[in-house]
Amino acid sequence: MDIQELRREIDGIDARLLPLFCQRMEIAAQVADYKKQNGLPIYVPGREREILGRVAAQAGENMADYARILYNTLFELSRAYQGSRNSQPSPLQDRVLTALDKTPPLFPKTATVACQGVEGAFSQIAAERIFHDAMVLYFKDFSGVFQAVEQGLCRYGILPIENSTAGSVNQVYDGMVQHHFSIVRSLRLKVDHNLLAKEGSKLSGIREIFSHEQAIRQCSEFLSANPDIKVTPVENTAVAAELVARSPRPDVAALCSHACEALYGLRCLIPNVQDQGNNHTRFICISRDLEIYPGSDRTSIRLVLDHKPGTLSKVLSRLYVRGINVTKLESRPIPDRDFEFQFYFDLETSVYSPEFAQMLCDLEGLCQEFQYLGSYREVV
Repeated sequence: MDIQELRREIDGIDARLLPLFCQRMEIAAQVADYKKQNGLPIYVPGREREILGRVAAQAGENMADYARILYNTLFELSRAYQGSRNSQPSPLQDRVLTALDKTPPLFPKTATVACQGVEGAFSQIAAERIFHDAMVLYFKDFSGVFQAVEQGLCRYGILPIENSTAGSVNQVYDGMVQHHFSIVRSLRLKVDHNLLAKEGSKLSGIREIFSHEQAIRQCSEFLSANPDIKVTPVENTAVAAELVARSPRPDVAALCSHACEALYGLRCLIPNVQDQGNNHTRFICISRDLEIYPGSDRTSIRLVLDHKPGTLSKVLSRLYVRGINVTKLESRPIPDRDFEFQFYFDLETSVYSPEFAQMLCDLEGLCQEFQYLGSYREVV
């Protein structure tokens, strides 16, 4: 048989399979109605194990694993369909609906904003991009930003979450577990790192460079090309510029924003020393209260799943069934639990869509822990 004949054979099989699949889903809907009337759970693991064992035996040794994968997919589709018929509004869904109703139609132009570092930090630049008039309060570390928002000292906080060159800011992800907040906006900011030093300094005389560890990673090629220069991490790029300006030493420099040049009376020895010209950092704007502004088409969540095979796959399959795009998936270790991880998802879906509401219902039931981090719009 040639390829066209083989394809016609497959088309014929598909023509017989599809009506059976639709028939199976309709019967699953009747099962869902029965479960609802009788107060029974949708997920019955014993029943699924029984079916998987049977189909694997019937499929034979060569096809047993493929049969299990096929039927696991069918189970996920069936549960999603049953869940959509039986779902009741959850407290989280009510909270989201209340936020949608109470959040003003326009994002505020002015606000008191918490940022990590000192004046000239990239977080400050991000705050000024998000707000037309931001009154910025500075804190030593990311935990201080979280606490300022959580305790009501600042209405909003700005935190870097990931960089296109150096990757995720793990300290921020780890801080998300410890604090109560909601993401209300995100910003993708182009970041250029400049080598700044005192007036009269030259690159040949520089013996030590200060900067934040993320900026150091983003400028690794430049630093590798100057191996005799000591590199010292500090808590912020603007702090590095301030440190250089106050130091009596003429042989120190900082990797920081161009804005720090005028702020701290420094001179730019070399501009744009980052590895990639297209170097961007993504910042999130957080609030204590849940605020969901019009146009929010991104959602962030944190999940803790059962520590066994297939649990992450089930989450991904539910998102796939709902047509929800995953734009980021980050895993972080769970403190005090050996080799177990929590997962952070960034999802692309409108908060007004029925798929969004059903996703919340789906995932709450699949997870040990489910944390809704907010829905928001990303600006550039």
